[in-house]
Amino acid sequence: MSFNEEDVLDESCCATTGNQRKSHHSTKTKTNLITRLNRIEGQIRGIKGLIEKDTYCDDVIHQIASTQSALNSVAKILLEGHLKSCVVERIQEGDLEVIDEVLVTIQKLIKK
Repeated sequence: MSFNEEDVLDESCCATTGNQRKSHHSTKTKTNLITRLNRIEGQIRGIKGLIEKDTYCDDVIHQIASTQSALNSVAKILLEGHLKSCVVERIQEGDLEVIDEVLVTIQKLIKK
């Protein structure tokens, strides 16, 4: 799922205060992410219930796959926003270390 560039650029994605880095997402983006995570949390509870009820393994595995897909969607939204704002800003400031940071992050996302 993609979203408007104005959703990403509505507010600066990342900011550094001292040694601490923080994200600053628009209210719309934050609400979207929290809604998705609440749904995923419900899916996890549902999977736990399926296990407790001795549900057929294949059915449980399908629910797990669905939950993993939902988590991947959240990660894609965050990564898109991060690339379009935080990473661009840091490159414009001459901080090319951000490229290595993003590559490590992508490696973690695609690692299975």
